[in-house]
Amino acid sequence: MEITNVMEYQEIARQKLPKMVYDYYASGAEDQWTLRENRNAFSRILFRPRILIDVSKIDISTTVLGFNISMPIMVAPTAMQKMAHPEGEYATARAASAAGTIMTLSSWSTSSVEEVASTGPGIRFFQLYVYKDRNVVAQLVKRAERAGFKAIALTVDTPRLGRREADIKNRFALPPYLTLKNFEGLDLGKMHKTNDSGLASYAAGQVDRTLSWKDVKWLQTITDLPILVKGVITAEDTRLAVEAGVAGIIVSNHGARQLDYVPATIMALEEVVKAAQGRIPVFLDGGVRRGTDVFKALALGASGIFIGRPVLFSLAAEGEAGVRKVLQMLRDEFELTMALSGCRSLKEITRDHVVTEWDRPRIAPRL
Repeated sequence: MEITNVMEYQEIARQKLPKMVYDYYASGAEDQWTLRENRNAFSRILFRPRILIDVSKIDISTTVLGFNISMPIMVAPTAMQKMAHPEGEYATARAASAAGTIMTLSSWSTSSVEEVASTGPGIRFFQLYVYKDRNVVAQLVKRAERAGFKAIALTVDTPRLGRREADIKNRFALPPYLTLKNFEGLDLGKMHKTNDSGLASYAAGQVDRTLSWKDVKWLQTITDLPILVKGVITAEDTRLAVEAGVAGIIVSNHGARQLDYVPATIMALEEVVKAAQGRIPVFLDGGVRRGTDVFKALALGASGIFIGRPVLFSLAAEGEAGVRKVLQMLRDEFELTMALSGCRSLKEITRDHVVTEWDRPRIAPRL
């Protein structure tokens, strides 16, 4: 079967992967309302395309934290990729590099920062969970720096792991032949089977629930890398993030895996963008499956987007080639959306190109 869009990889992954692994990647928290809403909310944003504009040349390149990338579509951190494919994070790193974009490596990866760096050149960010043992955190950040990673994406929405009922039913645990490679030498790399979700038990034992804004300041004292905070969905926290001197915000609800009934990230985006007032860039992850979704996020003020599950499902289906194809399909769809909307560069994508359910009816265009 010829794959013609990103969504088609999910069903192939479902058929190929063990149930425990597929459910871990695919499921969300509790009723999974936010999981569905992350997708559905995009469908309620409509276009206002402009016509008769010369779109024979379109430039979709951009810069993120000063790094030039080929498109505003980047790879989000997703844990334990070797459960999807033996090459795991190696394949994803090579695919992102070939696409000229950024890969974010999860703290809970099944390949270490050093191993991912060994795949060759590429712009890579490191996603950080803060462990109770701060020496472990400091060590990990230093290793990421030495391995050439360019930024830290600090996950801030996980003082405890959300209730993922599929993982509880399946007694989820990391397969015994795999370890959390970044913690292997620290006796923190194994995740054992429990009567619950093995990951939830592991996180409860290791992740620091006392994490607060003062720890963002502490992180700034141990690294010169720019720090993005990942998991902001309100104006109040946006203002605090700006005050804390972070380099950027990722509007994220953790792929709908933490608190159910939070808004879709595309619904929370504009509130965060307005509160940031252009002082720091705002990015989005969650629910992006089409180039049209990318355009909508940029029209609402995002500087770029990150994709998570599409990478995992395409990795499971076709390894590195699958991830390359997902990135190419999204790129092609996004470029087409720009052309059909009358936009030749990212700066020409404006709020006037979309209409949302919270906009007052437009009687006449703004002059």
